[in-house]
Amino acid sequence: MRYITLKDGTKYNFDNMKVMGILNATDDSFFPGSRVGSVENAVNIAMKMIEDGAEILDIGGESTRPGSDPVTEEQEINRVVPVIEGIRKKNKDILISVDTYRAKTAEEAIKAGADIINDISAMTFDDNMAEVAVKYDAPVILMHIKGTPKDMQKNPHYDDVVGEVRDFFKERIDYAISKGIKRDKIILDPGIGFGKNYDHNIELIKKIDSFYEFNMPILLAVSRKTFIGLALGNIPVEERLEGTIAVSCFAAMKNVDMIRVHDVLENKKAIKMIEVLK
Repeated sequence: MRYITLKDGTKYNFDNMKVMGILNATDDSFFPGSRVGSVENAVNIAMKMIEDGAEILDIGGESTRPGSDPVTEEQEINRVVPVIEGIRKKNKDILISVDTYRAKTAEEAIKAGADIINDISAMTFDDNMAEVAVKYDAPVILMHIKGTPKDMQKNPHYDDVVGEVRDFFKERIDYAISKGIKRDKIILDPGIGFGKNYDHNIELIKKIDSFYEFNMPILLAVSRKTFIGLALGNIPVEERLEGTIAVSCFAAMKNVDMIRVHDVLENKKAIKMIEVLK
């Protein structure tokens, strides 16, 4: 059984697939239904996600959709910290990850009550990220990306996408450990849609168990993404719920440790049924 050790020393087991709910404190995330607006609304949505069965909430203050422009560090902090503080006033126990590649944002989020750093760059965009993770003994999610959100979907090429993502993980794990991050603090995310075309995404999902050799929890973040729309006849983001649920069920059958979704209740029910049937 794969696990991580939390900041307080608690061992968190992935004895079944966990559901991470997405909270976007942004005004331009690719799925309009995920934009939370005010802090009060964000906290209310968070409470509903917890009620619906989310084990982790992922709070982001910058859209990293393909072609997106970055916000300032100050903007990002001002978006995520009040939401985290608001959630913590109502719930002390839910795990919270902060979706950021900036060390300063990660630090402020952890001080506000976040537990985990979810870095789309696997600590390649900000050299100080590892230092923050070590300082606060916080687990980190290391995601594979090719390029930056601005340019990552401009004709991405791989000779062997699974092998190249695996090699990337090896390098980033070695880097993290060299900086003082323990192995039981690392979660891996193959970065579906981040510098990959349709075929790359499908192959990575089909072969997701290729990454179990690291004996670290695997996160799959596919919710309502473009490849689902393409697979189902080029349908818009608003119509991709069923396709997302299908991928969640496939992931559960493959013993993936965590799925990141916009629609917690629907995915949670489907995953529960898969767990019964496995």
